[in-house]
Amino acid sequence: MEKIKIGIVGYGNLGRGVQYAAQQNDDMEVVAVFTRRDPADVATVLPVKVERYEDMKNYIGKIDVMILCGGSATDLPKQSAEVVKMFNIVDSFDTHAKVPEHFAALEKAAKETGHLGGMSIGWDPGLFSLARIIFGASLPEGSTYTFWGRGVSQGHSDAIRRIAGVKDARQYTVPVESALERVRRGENPVLTTREKHTRECYVVAEEGADLKRIEREIKEMPNYFADYDTTVHFISEEELQKNHSGIPHGGLVLRSGRSAAGNQFLMEFSLRLDSNPEFTSSVLVAYARAVYRMHAEGKTGAVTVFDIAPKYLCPMSEEEQRKELL
Repeated sequence: MEKIKIGIVGYGNLGRGVQYAAQQNDDMEVVAVFTRRDPADVATVLPVKVERYEDMKNYIGKIDVMILCGGSATDLPKQSAEVVKMFNIVDSFDTHAKVPEHFAALEKAAKETGHLGGMSIGWDPGLFSLARIIFGASLPEGSTYTFWGRGVSQGHSDAIRRIAGVKDARQYTVPVESALERVRRGENPVLTTREKHTRECYVVAEEGADLKRIEREIKEMPNYFADYDTTVHFISEEELQKNHSGIPHGGLVLRSGRSAAGNQFLMEFSLRLDSNPEFTSSVLVAYARAVYRMHAEGKTGAVTVFDIAPKYLCPMSEEEQRKELL
């Protein structure tokens, strides 16, 4: 069986997860990791070549899909459109407010070079997006709600770490339980962003840093914290490692509504994840398979989970899918 050749761009928690996830798929092979750090300083969880980011051009024609594992705040807005000029890609861009802008840039770059870019792949955006579109179409009279957590948000934690004076940080997204129960009771409440979630930040500051400035920058950060009740705790590096070293997450998509005859319905899709990056990595790998297959059929440009048929995700043949899964 010819294997799909994968490259990994960026090697943090997500990159390590991609390497593990690819190993679980018999049709995948990780060819190389590309990093902006000194390759000699990058210890991979499984043996693989580590190359400089600038040297990925040497792998054109040798890699089928690049999986981009950088952060949405500053990495992916630049890297996705840059890398798709050389390779097919998937990324996990998760700044919901900037999805249209990211899509437009990726579409332009991919079309110009005949590549295919899968974007905003993961569980939200990603699998939760699919739940929202399917639930809404199936139950047209109703309301859809998304709750995240309690769990560590990689993107939000990364955004905090980019603030001057921050050494490390974890950010927890916490659902407001009373709001969730109102939805499950079928009340169909109108909830503001602030009424659905709170955000808890645990921050290790550099010695001598201005804590008041850091807290203000966090709470006022658009698209991340400005619309939420946010609590900032400054803690030691030892406490962060002891109490906040894991990366759990999860959440729910619900749609509450009724039929034309007035019967009540509740649709719910939930995830409970011991490791947010490892699960996201598994989704990225499945969609890398889809991007590879779709590009082989001639598809170019940018695509999201809305554009990718489930059959492309599964390693089974279409005949096997119909027999075993339909």
